Amino acid sequence: MRLVSAGFLDRRAVTEGVLEPRPGVSSLAYSRDRNAAMALESIEISGPYGATTPEDTPSRRRLFSCYPSSTVEEDICAAEVLSTLSRRAFRRPVSDEDVEPLLSLYEEGQREGGFEAGIQFALRGILIDPEFLFRVEQDPADVGAATAYRISDLEFASRLSFFLWSSLPDDELVDLAARDHLRATGTLEQQIARMLRDSRSNAFIDNFFGQWLLLRNMRTVAPDPEAFLDFDENLRDAMERETELFVDSQVRDDRSVLDLLRSDYTFLNERLARHYDVPNVYGNHFRRVAVGGYGRGGLLGHGSILTTTSYPNRTSPTKRGLWVLENLLGSPPPPPPPEVPGLPDADHPDEARVRSMRERMEVHRTSPVCASCHVLMDPLGFSLENFDGIGAWRMAEEGTPIDASSTLPDGSAFEGSAGLRDVLLGEEERFVETVTEKLLTYALGRGVEYYDAPAVRQITRDAATSDYRWTSMILGVVESTPFQMRRSREP
Repeated sequence: MRLVSAGFLDRRAVTEGVLEPRPGVSSLAYSRDRNAAMALESIEISGPYGATTPEDTPSRRRLFSCYPSSTVEEDICAAEVLSTLSRRAFRRPVSDEDVEPLLSLYEEGQREGGFEAGIQFALRGILIDPEFLFRVEQDPADVGAATAYRISDLEFASRLSFFLWSSLPDDELVDLAARDHLRATGTLEQQIARMLRDSRSNAFIDNFFGQWLLLRNMRTVAPDPEAFLDFDENLRDAMERETELFVDSQVRDDRSVLDLLRSDYTFLNERLARHYDVPNVYGNHFRRVAVGGYGRGGLLGHGSILTTTSYPNRTSPTKRGLWVLENLLGSPPPPPPPEVPGLPDADHPDEARVRSMRERMEVHRTSPVCASCHVLMDPLGFSLENFDGIGAWRMAEEGTPIDASSTLPDGSAFEGSAGLRDVLLGEEERFVETVTEKLLTYALGRGVEYYDAPAVRQITRDAATSDYRWTSMILGVVESTPFQMRRSREP
């Protein structure tokens, strides 16, 4: 992998000072339409010319478990290479019957181009084999139809690997599973700890949190440049990176799941710190910063979440409240009925002033059709109104002071993001059960159903003894009935 960069070398087109993207230019299309800045559409790279095959690379060493020193050794070495590769690809020990078709492919390629061409031809056969392309879990012959049973250790190893690595189990996992030792006392805990230390677990952190917290949406949000002049691609990237580093530190340090809400630190570079009004952070590199006094503790203060839960030109207490209900409390409201009236205009019909978001929402909620859902979502969202549509702190909107106070349907009053955090921490078990459901959904690759509820409660109760640390949560999911078992096919 190589880093390729491009720049405009005509310095007459560049103003003096710190070089940053023009404010509000967040896409190539916008810069073209408004003629606001120079833009690069594409880069073409040609070559390499006269290239030769590298004699030794990490990927070649992993591919060729042996290499023949003479023609006589080629067939023997090919059998060893293909046995090793098929064992990894099929995620189980292989027999002669598995390797024989691959050797036939090898011989065909070897006749045309030699040893490496033969291995290449056989490798193609492995990569299109259904056992490589699909995770197949076969029902045992002695299990009746529509009967729950525990999956084999080899199938369990694949489930575990795709859960934590989004990839194949390695040789160590397959070896343990082949000997039926993977689920032995202490072994599973050791393997989970080993897998989380491995760099391949980055896939779990990126994919799980991106799916659960909707962080993937950050790449597609398009704040209105007229409403938010400060937004640019540097800020988008910084917001995304902040949350990535934060959740990574939570899992790597084996912190409590509750620290997603109550932590007093985050990760900032100068661009994002300036956006958050956090002083004394300089340079483009990210570093851990204490932000307890700046209203940025925990996920509720992250610009990525605040931006993805806003409209392009304004905040949305409803969207933010819905995000909290669905993703933190696991209580999504019913879908909106058809023909819901829109939000009233900001211009007040009788006065020369602009109505605040709270006033407009109060008018909207006078409709009985809208009130039943908004009474659940809006109090949660209004507590975050001090953050504008791209997560910057504000005290007023269009000259009207922000009112971040809220009252829940049960009469409980709270104010601001700190008050919302306290409300969520007061619902500790409900929050942790929601995290468990999201984690189990990701691990199983399917939605959590009503019959999974006992497993969710069990995982949560067991993890409580360690203050809901991530290793306990993950171990609980892996040891749960839904993860360890499956139901045989209907007759």
